[in-house]
Amino acid sequence: MTDTLLRGRLLTFHREPADGEDTDAYTYLEDGALLLRDGMIVASGAFSDVAPTAPEAPVTDHRPHLMMAGFIDTHIHFPQAQVVASWGAQLLDWLNDYVFPEEARFADLSHAKTIASRFFDVLTDHGTTTAVAYCSVHSASAEAYFAEAAQRNMRMIGGKVMMDRNAPDDVLDTPQSGYDDSKALIEKWHGAGRAGYAISPRFAITSTPTQMEMAGALAAEHPDCHIQTHLSENLDEIAFATSLYPDAKDYLHIYEGYGLLTDKMLLGHCIHLSDREVASFAETGAHPVFCPTSNLFLGSGCFDDARMRAAGVQNAIATDIGAGTSYSMLQTLNEGYKVLQLQGQSLHAMRAFHWITRGNAEVLGLVDKIGTLDVGTEADIVVLDPKATPAMALRMDRAETLAEELFALQIMGDDRAIVQTYIAGVPQKGQPT
Repeated sequence: MTDTLLRGRLLTFHREPADGEDTDAYTYLEDGALLLRDGMIVASGAFSDVAPTAPEAPVTDHRPHLMMAGFIDTHIHFPQAQVVASWGAQLLDWLNDYVFPEEARFADLSHAKTIASRFFDVLTDHGTTTAVAYCSVHSASAEAYFAEAAQRNMRMIGGKVMMDRNAPDDVLDTPQSGYDDSKALIEKWHGAGRAGYAISPRFAITSTPTQMEMAGALAAEHPDCHIQTHLSENLDEIAFATSLYPDAKDYLHIYEGYGLLTDKMLLGHCIHLSDREVASFAETGAHPVFCPTSNLFLGSGCFDDARMRAAGVQNAIATDIGAGTSYSMLQTLNEGYKVLQLQGQSLHAMRAFHWITRGNAEVLGLVDKIGTLDVGTEADIVVLDPKATPAMALRMDRAETLAEELFALQIMGDDRAIVQTYIAGVPQKGQPT
């Protein structure tokens, strides 16, 4: 049993704040402390209160930097790390021209392992401590992903995509092999250490009805697994998907028909939705995932956060690497702010930072484990420097409130603002891997 004490300014959320004046929604301490033991937070509060409880614990003093729960990315594609910033296409062409050829490389376990190591380094460099990832169709891809996460003791969720049509042969499985491979991965990895499995039919276009039935069977057999797919990102995509399932009322109804729509389901994008689809989200508890940098990059459209929230739907937010253009959840918030501004909606900095911590943890059903700095949660922590660059320091000379500081981080911050990232209490930045 080894105790470690982290000292710095401390911010953690108890619920979603309405604005900077909603001080009951969060705790902010100018001189805070976290006592870490065996990967867990065992004390959290003012340094003057916590330090005397562990007089022998070594102290890492992060003052004047800000300590928060690690960031959570709810939609990212592990095999697309090397096609980020690929020029000139909308969704369906981009998949065919860049994504499918790249993902074919992940049949090779050695390649998947090499990319996994670099991919996880980039995540933690950007302050991301948990992510929900799509692997390629190949079991080797998921094996490399989960093995790397286990080595780092990261709480990660992922799954091999299931896709048996409308793509090149080297990225296709079959309904039976997709089921069998997913089943084997679930049995090996789901609940092993900090790993969680996400049943992952890529989207309706690349799965036959038989494969969708198999995905539904997996979901019924493993109700504690997450489910992830894509929905209504692009108008051509919607037309193609609904043409393949002519009996469905709309795109979302395809997934509903196979028993996939539950509160464990994450659906990326959800830009072009009917009223019926919005009502179905509210009824089932399924979660849309807002991917602002990806939606802007591919010209897909603007996610209507206010519409979903008004219906009682809880939205997640994510990078969507590799159509997304930054691994940084700070830059994701930056672009998300702009997408909402275009629609006359506002994203207050307090709500933004709640979203990428406790908010995304709530969506995943993991708020008892991650997303806060509460006692009894896992010690996944990010340390932020709001003066990380000369331009940020210049701005911060005029910042007078915590909300102004957070908004500057949201708009101007990236990996340079991440001083340190702790995974289960172990620092990651600047460490050999």
